[in-house]
Amino acid sequence: MIIFHIDVNNAFLSWESVYRLHEEGETLDLRTVAAVIGGSEKTRHGIVLAKSPIAKTYGIKTAETLSDARKKCPNLLVVPPRHDIYRDFSHRLIKYLKSLTDTVEQFSIDEAFADMTGSELLQKYSAVEAANFIRTEVEKRFGFTVNIGVSSCKILAKMASDFEKPNKVHTLFPDEIKEKMWPLPVRDLFFVGKSSEQKLYTLGIRTIGELAAFDPIILQSHMGKHGLLIHEYANGIDPSPVASRTPENKGYGNSTTLPNDVTDSAEAKKILRKLCDKVASRLQKDEMRAFVAAVSIRDNEFHNVSHQCSMVSATNDPDTLYTHCCQLFDEIWDGSPIRLLGVSTSKLTKHAAEQLNLLDMPFIAASDAEEKATLSAKEYFQRQTKLDEAIQKIKTKYGNDAITKGI
Repeated sequence: MIIFHIDVNNAFLSWESVYRLHEEGETLDLRTVAAVIGGSEKTRHGIVLAKSPIAKTYGIKTAETLSDARKKCPNLLVVPPRHDIYRDFSHRLIKYLKSLTDTVEQFSIDEAFADMTGSELLQKYSAVEAANFIRTEVEKRFGFTVNIGVSSCKILAKMASDFEKPNKVHTLFPDEIKEKMWPLPVRDLFFVGKSSEQKLYTLGIRTIGELAAFDPIILQSHMGKHGLLIHEYANGIDPSPVASRTPENKGYGNSTTLPNDVTDSAEAKKILRKLCDKVASRLQKDEMRAFVAAVSIRDNEFHNVSHQCSMVSATNDPDTLYTHCCQLFDEIWDGSPIRLLGVSTSKLTKHAAEQLNLLDMPFIAASDAEEKATLSAKEYFQRQTKLDEAIQKIKTKYGNDAITKGI
């Protein structure tokens, strides 16, 4: 297999620059001065979202506060974000990539995986030549640059795209791991945040190579499933396919940027509860059910992680959704301060009958003294459905905050 990971260089700032130059007739290229894209300083969004190469030389980092960035560079040019423009550029890039291969997975607004195996481009060029063709074509067509990582699996392709920037193509095939990846600091490995790095340091692990050679059983005892995942990544193991998503497979989701970083699991799950209620409410309103639930986390350094699972049956029940999302959260959160939480659903179906699953369905005891016998699964489901319908009617009439479930 030949997998490309395409990553836009300084995406928001590059897209803002191109739009100003070509659509608004400006002469200043933000990429050539000390400039950042930054949110409102009056809200939680008052941070650096993207920086120019010149700003980087001042030590300015993505996700640091604008006030700290100005201390490093008093003459810093701060430009507010225009997300509608950035979404349009992102859409154009993905559309172009899909013209080269049917299998494109958009990983975030500014990066995507493309399975180039068997593509016409690889019949004409070598993998590196094809990547360079795409790199130059993107700059020619759209005016911004990308890095492209080339490998046989997604994790190695992503790691390769993070090598020297900007406007570069890098390979990282399994036989190159020892030379190119293992000497790197362990914090450079995808999915290793600050919290994970600190835990690995206590185990004497400083480099990706040391992580790759470490006993996975000991690693799991200290870090759970997350430890096993990053151990596989350190060894270049990632069997996940490039998952192209079709428009008809759209789902329902909600996310929230938190006013303060959250470091407590219980607090995070309170937020998940509210998000699950909102998503379930939207599903119920449209009489839809979902087979797949997903949780996404963005930490205070703007690292994004997400995880999804298939449920036994399609559901729009907030409790069922919340239970699965808590399990997903526990599997992927490494303890890093959380800046954003999201819940989403996909693989939708309309008017689906919910399958009663004895392993998942909670059995509740009736509160009535005369009904002390435990309810059957069918009775529980019927009662819960009526309750959810009543809650939805109240929210529709009086607003989402009119009634909430306790944690």
